[in-house]
Amino acid sequence: MTTISLTEAAANRINSLVAKENGKAQGLRITVEGGGCSGFQYKYDMTEEIKSDDLVVEKNGAKLIIDSMSLELMQDSSIDFIDNLTESRFDIKNPNSSSNCGCGNSFNV
Repeated sequence: MTTISLTEAAANRINSLVAKENGKAQGLRITVEGGGCSGFQYKYDMTEEIKSDDLVVEKNGAKLIIDSMSLELMQDSSIDFIDNLTESRFDIKNPNSSSNCGCGNSFNV
């Protein structure tokens, strides 16, 4: 069974982003695409549509949506949100990644 965990900080950020969409978005979609400095990169989009083969991770009303292809590369990942003086970003701890770029957004398997 595939497990994706979402921290309280990530759920709060998703809820904040959904609220800014004035009811148009159901949640945050994370997609893995080819590219970035390490081979794959994460793409983040607010989405209105949840497809039948999507995984939906819910926490405190927040919905994180991951398509089945991306899920294969993100199995057992943990998603957090970092917000401090130097950065404000989602942070994905992906046990399937063999190396990460310094930007934190691209990885290799």
